[in-house]
Amino acid sequence: VQLVESGGGLVQPGGSLRLSCAASGFILSSYDMRWYRQASGKERELVAHISSDGGRTNYADSVKGRFTISRDNAKNTVYLQMNSLKPGDTAVYYCNVPNYWGLPYWGQGTQVTVSS
Repeated sequence: VQLVESGGGLVQPGGSLRLSCAASGFILSSYDMRWYRQASGKERELVAHISSDGGRTNYADSVKGRFTISRDNAKNTVYLQMNSLKPGDTAVYYCNVPNYWGLPYWGQGTQVTVSS
């Protein structure tokens, strides 16, 4: 199982970024997927969850209405569209498959910095 995040960077408050998570080594369409984030000095927190077929999504209250999780199973990729970014969104963002044969798997993370 390999998860590779991309798309992070420096953005001004109010800006947008789209993160991508390229999955390999397993059949993406069979698994729910998640995005987490971890700010410096804080615990890792769940940001968004999407069901295996994309029909059900859930979000942390702090990002609801601003972030959108989606997936393209044909491309083995999960996305996180982030709009109206705030300095409080600054963190390392991680892609996660929560339960692959009973174990979670994580990507290496991508840094998102929101600053003027």
